[in-house]
Amino acid sequence: MGGTEGGGEGSPVKDPDTWVTGDEPMTGPQRSYLDTLAREAGEELPGNLTKAEASEQIDRLQDATGRGA
Repeated sequence: MGGTEGGGEGSPVKDPDTWVTGDEPMTGPQRSYLDTLAREAGEELPGNLTKAEASEQIDRLQDATGRGA
C-alpha cells in the first residue's frame, strides 16, 4: 500500500516548498527551459518566479506537453 520503493523516478525528489534556496530567483537554465515548455503549451509565464515556483511550473508543463518522464 503506497510504499516508497520502486517509484522508477531515478533520484529522490524533494518538495520544492522545502528547498532552502527555493525563494531565490529562478536560474537561467530554469528560465530557458520554462520558456521552451510554455511556448509549446501555448502559455505565457511571469519572468519573476522563484526557483521553487519554476520547478513546479516545469513539472506541470512537462506533463502538459508530454515531455515528462
